[in-house]
Amino acid sequence: MNIIWIVFGGFISALGWILSGCLWCITIVGIPIGKQCFKLCSISLNPFGKEVEYGGGPVSLLVNILWLIFSGIELAITNAALGCVLCVTIIGIPFGLQFFKIAKLSLMPFGATVTREHIV
Repeated sequence: MNIIWIVFGGFISALGWILSGCLWCITIVGIPIGKQCFKLCSISLNPFGKEVEYGGGPVSLLVNILWLIFSGIELAITNAALGCVLCVTIIGIPFGLQFFKIAKLSLMPFGATVTREHIV
């Protein structure tokens, strides 16, 4: 599924994370945020079999607010739009749901941990 995912929009989503990471790395203060963008690019390339758990503290909240203002809204809108387009067909629904997962992660990436799903 992850290989088909890359063809149907995962590459576009990953490019968004890479572009955001590069823009954040222009400033010295933004380098830690840019590094996090590069890490989160991996979930945009391989979202199936992974789940996101949200947590964090006050520092994560502050960084998420900065993130939301400067990069988060654009990435979330792009991923949500791609998810809506893919959910039009029955075959595209699993891919659309993954885009919605990434859209939510685009709004609050700091303090979130990505783990593998354990199938019992």
